[in-house]
Amino acid sequence: MVILVNLKRYLKCQSPTLKLMLPSDVTLTATTTPSTVMFVLKYYSLGGVLPPELVKLPYLRLISLLGNRFSGQIPGELGNITTLTYLNLEANNLSGTVPSDLGRLVNLQSLILSSNRLTGMLPVSLAELRNLIDFRISDNNFSGSIPNFIQNWRLLSKLEIIGAGLQGPIPSSISLLRNLTDLRICEISGPAQGFPLLDNANGLVTVVLRSCNLSGEIPAYIWQKRDLLLLDVSFNKLVGGISRDIIGRSLRYVFLTSNMLSGDIPDSLLIEGATIDLSYNNFTWQGPDSPTCRPNMNLFVNLFKSSLSGNPLQDILQCTRDAKCPRYGCSLHVNSGGNELRVRENNHDVLYDGDASFDNGAGSFHTNTKNNWGLSSTGDFLDDNIQTNIYVASLENSTNLPSLYTTARLSPLSLTYISYCLQNGDYHINLHFAEIQYTNDTTYRNLGRRIFNIYIQGQLVKKDFNIEDEVGIGRPLVVPFNASVVNHTLEVRFYWAGKGTARFPKRGRYGPLVSAISVNPISKRCSIGGKKKMVTYVGFAIMGLCLLMIISAAVWWKWFSKDNTRNYEDFQGVDMKTMSFSLKQLKTATRNFNPTSKIGEGGFGPVYKGTLRDGTIIAVKQLSSRSRQGNREFLNEIGVISCIQHPNLVKLHGCCIEEDQLLLVYEYMENNSLASALFDSNKSRTLLDWATRFKICVGIARGLAFLHEESRLKIVHRDIKATNVLLDKDLNPKISDFGLARLDEDEKTHVSTRVAGTIGYMAPEYALWGHLSYKADVYSFGVVALEIVSGKNNNKYIPNNDSVCLLDWVHFHFSKSLHFFHTYFNVAFAKASIPIYSN
Repeated sequence: MVILVNLKRYLKCQSPTLKLMLPSDVTLTATTTPSTVMFVLKYYSLGGVLPPELVKLPYLRLISLLGNRFSGQIPGELGNITTLTYLNLEANNLSGTVPSDLGRLVNLQSLILSSNRLTGMLPVSLAELRNLIDFRISDNNFSGSIPNFIQNWRLLSKLEIIGAGLQGPIPSSISLLRNLTDLRICEISGPAQGFPLLDNANGLVTVVLRSCNLSGEIPAYIWQKRDLLLLDVSFNKLVGGISRDIIGRSLRYVFLTSNMLSGDIPDSLLIEGATIDLSYNNFTWQGPDSPTCRPNMNLFVNLFKSSLSGNPLQDILQCTRDAKCPRYGCSLHVNSGGNELRVRENNHDVLYDGDASFDNGAGSFHTNTKNNWGLSSTGDFLDDNIQTNIYVASLENSTNLPSLYTTARLSPLSLTYISYCLQNGDYHINLHFAEIQYTNDTTYRNLGRRIFNIYIQGQLVKKDFNIEDEVGIGRPLVVPFNASVVNHTLEVRFYWAGKGTARFPKRGRYGPLVSAISVNPISKRCSIGGKKKMVTYVGFAIMGLCLLMIISAAVWWKWFSKDNTRNYEDFQGVDMKTMSFSLKQLKTATRNFNPTSKIGEGGFGPVYKGTLRDGTIIAVKQLSSRSRQGNREFLNEIGVISCIQHPNLVKLHGCCIEEDQLLLVYEYMENNSLASALFDSNKSRTLLDWATRFKICVGIARGLAFLHEESRLKIVHRDIKATNVLLDKDLNPKISDFGLARLDEDEKTHVSTRVAGTIGYMAPEYALWGHLSYKADVYSFGVVALEIVSGKNNNKYIPNNDSVCLLDWVHFHFSKSLHFFHTYFNVAFAKASIPIYSN
């Protein structure tokens, strides 16, 4: 009983609120009666040193102190608990050497010491642990080589040595470990060596031999392991090809990046549902007809720089025949892990592209074809118990961080941003960071250390970079570099070399993390990203071009209205100034406008979903060139939306004028229209909680504010309604359909002889007398906002004795102090939010 009292006193000193919790069938006494005892204190953030009193607990079988802040050395007295079968000291702050006394734990089956600060060589006495099944020592600072005595652990099933500080080579005696199912040895230095002998381990499920200085070929027997699920041999010096005799159909993850592998990619590797990373190798070039480039395959294949074709652009854009640069740019701005964002820099607005919409994949490559840049990500967060790979991070709580730093992209291993079709010359690069996943509290979580390397143009520019060491937690950091571009490409790569911790604050939060990247030319001669004067010139040039396009469209329409029997050839006199698609391209993308690809019906024609050859998903609006109204909308849409960009306005990728077809190509919106989300049948309707509806309202307001006040061209949309607001994957709203838009000249009220819009959404002064100003859009927005709040469809409102329209209905309920919120909401919460909403 004295033993129990002393332990309780110890625990009380370290954590006043903690009580010692033991199973009801376990009694701690000082008797000699055998009893199974477990001592488990996980994730309590306890500090101090490990209590040597543990040795006084008789018949102790299991000790787990995972996720605390214990410091000091591992007490050698633990070696006296000879009944111990499980010892887990992972994720603490222990230092010093591993005591040789642990070699007396001859019954030990699991020894887990990862994520500490242990040093020195592994004691030879550990060779006596012949019953070991699980041995893990990652994230430490050991010295010496991987010991040859591991051959004594013939029962070993899991061996994990990642970033532990040990040197190679991997001992050949590893071939004696026939029971291995999970082998992970990474980031070991030392001489080059061949692939370790693993042919006897027939039950292998996971093999990770990353950055082990392996040379030679991958042995054929590896591809014949029937239970093999994951193979990672990236960042080595392996040569040769991939065996065509792949028997293991369980294989789901294959990481071969950064080797010197060559030859063809066998079809047997392309298993449905698999993730395969072939980047940075010398494989045969994968053209558009190659098996790896087949459309609609249910697998991820990263082909970024997987071959050397002699065409640098083609090596980046695999699956593309005769890749050429349509133009050469001289800047790059990416909001990593976030959406498109406008940032004020050097007294002018800079638009950062977002990459949050890129599909997350353990081995993936995505491109932004509009601005000519791409993203390659490699690796899987092992043991995070999450089936889906989510490689973006964001701050959920309010913060004083600038918006650019509230999101980030991360990777378990390697993350590469590539800017192609870039003007040759010297560039200034700013890398933006903020540690938003770790904490600076007093719990075990603040022991986390994120350490990675930074490469620019293949050269190591930052080794063992640690954001927290540079600036702390939750604070912005900008790291500047200069680089030269000589082949029209700029490559920035972030690589996790196994250092730091992989268990803090929880599994799956390690590896490189970046908030944003900005690249601008050093030379003043480049028109993009130059000084304010140059930006002003460019701005006026763009404004003039947009005005010219709209005037050209107006003149053409006036001419066309005289004879509405002309066909598409009449468009050839108008310079569209936007990307042109061929009808063949769009027929292929939409499967010849297959009815199953139809996703909606616009005011002037159907809308189809399509997929371009490079994998870009698009929406194609089809109009008839024989329709006067369709022709007007077609020209107006191009003339207006191609001149403006904003996160809450839909993007126009391009157009097609061919045969009797007028086609507009937009970015694809995953969640269709706001009307669909609000009013479709319950079975297909997207459930929008109050926070999401509020976000949608704010987004629409921001888009209108840009059109009315912030854009160089002041524009009145004239047809704001729920069907003209589209929702992306994250339910962010984007205003669409600018076919009826007009310039708002000098902010004066314009009297229109042709009133256009949708009944029920038009402002009275415009609908009755044709008085048009930006206030007409504000009125329409108000009607949409009432639809969002009430869940009622203004177009389908049925008049009654109390009200004749939705606006009348809301006014009636408000005057009677009755709520008009959708029944889905918590009414009290919605009412409390209305003052914020109405401001």
